[in-house]
Amino acid sequence: MSFIPAEPLLAADDIFSMSAIMIGLAWFGIWLDGTWLGKKTSGVVWVIIIGTVLSNFRIIPFESPVFSFIGGYLVPLSIPLLLFKANLMRIFRESGPVIVAFGIASIGTLTGVLVGYFLLDLGDIGPKVAGVYTGGWIGGSVNFVAVSQAVQMTPDEFAVAIGASAGVSIAGLMILLALPTIPALRKFIPSQIIDETEKVTDLAETDADRIPFKLTHVSGALAASFAICAISYGIAEVTSLQRYSILFVTLLAIVIANVFPQRMQKFDGDFELGIFAMYVFFAAIGAGTDAVSFIESAPILLVYGIVILVVHLFVVIVGAKLFKIDLAQAVIGSGAAFVGAGPTAAIATAHGWKQLVTPGIMCGVLGYVIATFIGVALSGMLGGLG
Repeated sequence: MSFIPAEPLLAADDIFSMSAIMIGLAWFGIWLDGTWLGKKTSGVVWVIIIGTVLSNFRIIPFESPVFSFIGGYLVPLSIPLLLFKANLMRIFRESGPVIVAFGIASIGTLTGVLVGYFLLDLGDIGPKVAGVYTGGWIGGSVNFVAVSQAVQMTPDEFAVAIGASAGVSIAGLMILLALPTIPALRKFIPSQIIDETEKVTDLAETDADRIPFKLTHVSGALAASFAICAISYGIAEVTSLQRYSILFVTLLAIVIANVFPQRMQKFDGDFELGIFAMYVFFAAIGAGTDAVSFIESAPILLVYGIVILVVHLFVVIVGAKLFKIDLAQAVIGSGAAFVGAGPTAAIATAHGWKQLVTPGIMCGVLGYVIATFIGVALSGMLGGLG
């Protein structure tokens, strides 16, 4: 590998160039998600991969003040933006049977995390990884990040953990897309929804809803998010619980979303802005990943992730059979937990289950609400056992 230069092409303190690359990668990932490749593999994965390639081939450095700003300020700021629409009453009202499947799927994830934790030798990082994988595979990437910060994962630990989880998440998405096509499973868990959908020969394709951009809404959402972060970090400092600052941000955002649900619903573009911030963060994570260290340390975490996925799917299938849940609803409930709201909506759309798009998104949002607390609590419990 002598052709790789010893020093990166761009300096760590070249703020504008580094920022341009991070923002550009985020844009690329978001754009890719609208293409066939992105829908099959996830734009986030490509953002991480390209960021890793750029740093490991020494085009950009592994560390930069830009990365520190993204992780330290942009991530907390994104959490309220992603939770402003987390209306708990609406989630429970509109989810229907899918929420039961989501609950079973969450139990499946938690069971898989515990089985893998006690089955494998994960070392000192074990309790932290158990927490972030629980958060990530009950909620989503925002919970993965939030738990990692709450349990004080180092950048290297985080990079290895998320690198190992990426392949498992892709495998989970592919399996969920394929499950409804397996004849034996269709016989084991009947599905009226799938049967009715297959009778429709001319499914009209609809364009994605256009998200209106209103400057007053976006600026208001940003101002509210900054205020929530300021108050939450202030509370954490006063109570000497700085390591749990991200939990105060999450809790306060949820309280506001449910005390003022109608006002929060009027915001346009807040969720999308939060997603954009997360894409920027994943670009920074990819750029900070040392591939050599990953190859040396990630295999055991990859195996851990596979164990979690296998147990998760087993619990979902058995639970759906026992509780007589429609296979389509079970798949959507599982997806809402394991791959998050967006990919779950894509699964429902891909199979023509239009009636399950909203419940899938609602359960995915519910996962965002609860997963951080579950992940942090589990990590603390396992850490105490150690």
